[in-house]
Amino acid sequence: MMRLPWFEFRAPRSIGEAARILAGEGPHAMLIAGGTDLLPNMKRRQMAPKTLVSLRHIPEMKLNEHAIGAGTTLTEIVKRAELPLGLRQAAHQVATVHLRNMGTLGGNLCLDTRCNYYNQNYEWRKAIDFCLKKDGAICWVATASKRCVAMSSTDCAPALLALGAKVKLVSAAGEREVALENFYNNDGIDYLKRRPDEILTEIRIDNSPSCYWKLRRRGAFDFPVLGVAAATRKKTQRRGDRRGRAAGGLAREAHGQCRPRSLLAQGSHCRFRRLRAARAARRRHARDPPADHAVRAMKR
Repeated sequence: MMRLPWFEFRAPRSIGEAARILAGEGPHAMLIAGGTDLLPNMKRRQMAPKTLVSLRHIPEMKLNEHAIGAGTTLTEIVKRAELPLGLRQAAHQVATVHLRNMGTLGGNLCLDTRCNYYNQNYEWRKAIDFCLKKDGAICWVATASKRCVAMSSTDCAPALLALGAKVKLVSAAGEREVALENFYNNDGIDYLKRRPDEILTEIRIDNSPSCYWKLRRRGAFDFPVLGVAAATRKKTQRRGDRRGRAAGGLAREAHGQCRPRSLLAQGSHCRFRRLRAARAARRRHARDPPADHAVRAMKR
């Protein structure tokens, strides 16, 4: 049985109080909302914070009129008909009902990157002398690489990137607003530009027509092998309709640009051809599908 390590638990009632606790505890503290990603990582000893700061009982973290609170659960996102369709589709495809009832939108945006050599228990990782992401010196996926290549596995980030979302970060020193496309680093270890003392409190978006599509190994629930989102934004005086496209699972960060051909310009067109091939293979084998035929078709 994997047990949690010992830690102190704090339950502030306001964002300001939570920010002061983070500033006082320093890098030994971590935020927890739903805990669906953090707690399993702690059981596997991938993370061992001395203090957990809960955001669950802070009213400002919930859904409000002018923005989406980062503490809004994924189930609440799915049920809000006034939110963009692409975001609701992405939230609906995260994990299972029980996890969506606990997991939050902010937590999904800050989801840890994943890798087959990293997402294992402590004894398994110790047997291979660990990996570059945690306690080791070698990336077992790309042994010549000096950077960790663990992949982004968030569903909601591509949907929000296509919508041109912005996030608000609050700390004891002040607050700042960051475009979501600038929120991620292309690094499997240092994958967020959020500082340890900052709290992601809300997400601002335009309610534009959008959609989200997910490729995964298991049809019932799984992390995305590839997630693709598209959105059409409202007209402005200077420009016509702006189209947004974004993809997750391609690299250590989610990719998104407002230019229609941006992903093609980045050389991702081959991925989309493989995606279409995978979809065709799924139709051909719909009656008796092999367990991972879509992934095999995508890798060809």
